[in-house]
Amino acid sequence: MPTNAEIYDAAQKLKDEGKLEEAVAKLQELLAASPNYALAHSALSVYLGRLGRHPEAVVHARKVCELEPNDMRSFVSMSMVCVKAGMIEEAEYAKARAATLQMQSRQ
Repeated sequence: MPTNAEIYDAAQKLKDEGKLEEAVAKLQELLAASPNYALAHSALSVYLGRLGRHPEAVVHARKVCELEPNDMRSFVSMSMVCVKAGMIEEAEYAKARAATLQMQSRQ
């Protein structure tokens, strides 16, 4: 049975080959077995956004922030995904959270 990393790598390969739908399916397969695999949620957010499936992308961006609440980059990504989905208020919240985390990391 392949490991999470192997399934993730297979999804990345599919993405690199321009097979975004197949990459999405591979990541969804991974998350069915390991629902808290943050890296898979992050990649899904990006891939779904590229496919124009913004509401789904937001769901995965939120999950990354839930799983990695102290990672500034997670909130920056969430802000960008929310902007593309037209969710400006949530994008602003995520941007502010990212700024707060950045300031805290400098202290």
